[in-house]
Amino acid sequence: METTPAVTPGRDGSTAAPSGGDTSHDVPEALTPEQLAAQWEEEKPPAAGPLANVASSLVVLGLGVGALILSVAMGLGTLSAPQPGLWPFMASCVMVVLAVCQLTLGRRNRDAEKFTRMSVAALTGLATLAAMVALMPVIGFEIPALVLCIIWMKFLGGETWRSTLLVSVLVVVAFYAIFILALATSIPHLF
Repeated sequence: METTPAVTPGRDGSTAAPSGGDTSHDVPEALTPEQLAAQWEEEKPPAAGPLANVASSLVVLGLGVGALILSVAMGLGTLSAPQPGLWPFMASCVMVVLAVCQLTLGRRNRDAEKFTRMSVAALTGLATLAAMVALMPVIGFEIPALVLCIIWMKFLGGETWRSTLLVSVLVVVAFYAIFILALATSIPHLF
């Protein structure tokens, strides 16, 4: 038994098929912004709540303070003669300020989402990034960067194998060309 697809009501509320007859090949009318907003509201995960907002703010604050301590230990230098810890120190300061703002002002925020199965993707991304950083001094950046791009694009992003492999190789080649050939940085590399 062949079924006919539902016809989406038009802006004026009519459900008549457009002239030309067969509705089985017609594309339904696009949703209005209000309908899209309502659909997104129905599909979003449940809200996290104020306790989760406070906990996540405290985690970011702890990471920021830890990064501040490590960056000071590396040495700051001056803006005209920076040492290795200057830019991480500045980024850590931004983290701490944002965490304090979220902690004080964001408690009433209802946009934060509860952790779901999709939250594992963010943890996977963080773990693979940490593995890349750990492997770079041992085997160079090329292989870890290639594996990281493949994992992020294929398994976290759902891209096709063709685009995953093509883009991953192009990203590694571009990084090599920029950081090794053009800028002659001291990033560990194989070639």
